Amino acid sequence: MHRFNKAKSASSRNELLAHLKNYNFYYEGQNLQLRHREEEGELIIEGLLNIFWGLRRPIRLQMQDDNERIRPPPSSTSWHSGCNLLTQGKVATPATIPDIQVTEVEEAPAVDDKDEDKASQDDAPQLMRTRSDVGVRRRGNLRTPGEQRRIRRHRFSINGHFYNHKTSVFTPGYGSVTNVRINSAMSTPQVLKLLLNKFKIENSASEFSLYVVHTSGEKIKLKDSDYPLVARILQGPCEQVSKVFLMEKDQVEEITYDVAQYIKFEMPVLSSFIEKLKEEEDREITKLMRRYMSLRLLIEQQLHDMDNTSATM
Repeated sequence: MHRFNKAKSASSRNELLAHLKNYNFYYEGQNLQLRHREEEGELIIEGLLNIFWGLRRPIRLQMQDDNERIRPPPSSTSWHSGCNLLTQGKVATPATIPDIQVTEVEEAPAVDDKDEDKASQDDAPQLMRTRSDVGVRRRGNLRTPGEQRRIRRHRFSINGHFYNHKTSVFTPGYGSVTNVRINSAMSTPQVLKLLLNKFKIENSASEFSLYVVHTSGEKIKLKDSDYPLVARILQGPCEQVSKVFLMEKDQVEEITYDVAQYIKFEMPVLSSFIEKLKEEEDREITKLMRRYMSLRLLIEQQLHDMDNTSATM
């Protein structure tokens, strides 16, 4: 089994490059292709890593970004192309005081004294109908493109989930995917912190860990000294075979390959396996008992012969 450390020897370096070539061939024409370069004699690989949500408990989103409160957008559309998580509740629009925008009033055309009375009677309804005649109008919760760009720069959303009092605590849909841009020099704790910071998640990175989960049921926990991007390359590109999951440390146990190959069997099949193993165990016990009995008889015979020899002398 590969340990997912950085390549140091020439052989491991060549092996990693061979895996990288296959990886990029698999994702040809897609944004998941990886790039590599030399930096001070060290091979650096960088690109997007898909990480799947495997959380069982809710997460908390930060209330503020850089001392500035972020209001949720009016729609639940995520600005993050790689995120497609199920929400646990409707996104609530907070009650805000509507902004007031003042516009210049267009200069009214001159009227004759004869028409002044008639104009004064018609002014009230006409002022409310024409946009150019409105001196003050309510803009409600609409945002300008500049404000929307400012919100985008502050944080990514998880399917529209920014901080608010109703949806700040929720559980991302199990098995849904996001991604982060990392390189092969970033260790597991660094990747975890980057992912949590991307979505402004308040939980500590120490609560989570990354696991390589195979379709067979095998689960390998990435150590703090491991490098997730190297792990993904060595495991191969196909996510139908293995995926990188974000999970709680205290909710998941590692499952070895030997155990994983039996997990997906039905209970009757597993019961038959246990019976076969018990039968084999009984046969081995019987063999040991027979061997013990024969050795015991041999020793007793030797002792008896020694006693007889001593008596004749």
